[in-house]
Amino acid sequence: MSGPVEVSFEFFPPSDAAMAAQLWAAVERLAPYAPKFVSVTYGADGSTRARTHDAVLRMRAETELTVAPHLTCVGASREEVLEIARDYWRCGVRHLVALRGDPAGAEHGAAGAGARYRPHPRGFAFAADLVAGLRATADFDISVAAYPEGHPETGSVAADIDNLKRKIDAGASRAITQFCFDTDLFLRYRDRARAAGIDAPIVPGILPITRFGQLRRFAARCGAGIPDWLERRFEGLEEDAETRRLIAASVAIEQVERLRTAGVSEFHFYTLNRAELTVAICHALGLRPRASAPRAHAQVA
Repeated sequence: MSGPVEVSFEFFPPSDAAMAAQLWAAVERLAPYAPKFVSVTYGADGSTRARTHDAVLRMRAETELTVAPHLTCVGASREEVLEIARDYWRCGVRHLVALRGDPAGAEHGAAGAGARYRPHPRGFAFAADLVAGLRATADFDISVAAYPEGHPETGSVAADIDNLKRKIDAGASRAITQFCFDTDLFLRYRDRARAAGIDAPIVPGILPITRFGQLRRFAARCGAGIPDWLERRFEGLEEDAETRRLIAASVAIEQVERLRTAGVSEFHFYTLNRAELTVAICHALGLRPRASAPRAHAQVA
């Protein structure tokens, strides 16, 4: 392993005071690792728009983090989406994560079982259209999604690579992948994308496992596989949280070390608004908190 490592972190907007306290504790703990940016999610059906906006503006006001709010095609017209983007630009936001989005009933960006996506009649149909619209609006740095195991609605890696190329050609700067525990699958996806002419960075999304039951639900909704070896690692630990944390850290550290050996130097962590496992993984990657790094105020809004 050689060369510098860059990281980014994903948070989700809090729904109540307790969740706000948890979010800001995580932001405060992770900010000293000087991430390239942090993203703030948007409800699968656009349902957290206001809370996302509030969290983004507070992070900008109280930290020096580069904040990248999610924007989706769901539940709004083209003009409504672009007005949100223009408002972010006026507030100093220069990075966005552009996603197609999923139908109502989906959670955490994963397609809900049996739900079918239907574009807004006056909206952007797909993420590539959204990227093109955003790029025509302002000079945003735009991240998009990639699916090493295929998008859950198609299951086809080839189709996802074709779609990724459309998004990059429309003006996206990088792709962040859905979490994927099979490192070889990610590397094959990366190589196929390069062969298809995609030169933008493809950043692996890393999901530290806080609860295995929760992981199963996430994986079922987003079409991600859970390898048998991973099931065996967590077998019998339902009531042993301390051992689960140790196993979760070792799994993620093994994964990022293998990816580093294969030349990957940038990682995006799905923190679930918890810092402990992400801190351990960053430490294993050789990152250390910067004493002068910005720290978020931990008061509850």
